[in-house]
Amino acid sequence: MSPFVKFYLFSYNFLQASAWAISLLIILNSFLSNKTIISAYASAGFLISLFQTAAILEVLHGAIGIVPSGFLSPLMQWSGRTHFILAIVGQIKEVQDSPWLSITLVAWCIGEMIRYPHYAFTCLGRCPYWLTYLRYTGFIVIYPTGLVGELLIMYKALPYVKERNLYANFFSVFPFSYYDFLWAVLLVYPFLWLKLYLQLFKQRKSKLGKSKKLHGKRKRM
Repeated sequence: MSPFVKFYLFSYNFLQASAWAISLLIILNSFLSNKTIISAYASAGFLISLFQTAAILEVLHGAIGIVPSGFLSPLMQWSGRTHFILAIVGQIKEVQDSPWLSITLVAWCIGEMIRYPHYAFTCLGRCPYWLTYLRYTGFIVIYPTGLVGELLIMYKALPYVKERNLYANFFSVFPFSYYDFLWAVLLVYPFLWLKLYLQLFKQRKSKLGKSKKLHGKRKRM
């Protein structure tokens, strides 16, 4: 990997980590100020939507081969989250004050505050073991929390999608409506998510083992 690519990837991941950390601070401040947990989207929704959309770059990174993830896995993760935050939450005000949305966004923020610094330091070859451990352990609780929240919000959105015939113009060329599409997403989403979740468990064993050996060698040196 060239020094320029390393610098670019470190800068990108550092920027993303900072944005998600700021989002979490804004949400927590909102919780304390308003004495309620339903204000996460109102306070940090724009920033989260912006940087989640910008994460399309990670699909490009995989597609051109500057990271080893490939493009399919990042594409699945990006499209699922971006559809959720822009097409559903951003368009249906009735779900924006749900406690489950706040829980989901907090889970997203915590997960990304771990993931992006891990990527940033890994591309420099200087990732501390504790951060690697956190990356491949924290997801065990954080990811299912986010999944449950996303599914509940999508389910809550269904009546409003049907009532307003949301995205009717776009779906007019298809033999099904967006309401039908969203039902299909609800049914398929947990299985696609489970594939990614189990993949992380496989990575956990190898990554933690390699990281522990590497840091053991550095200590002996």
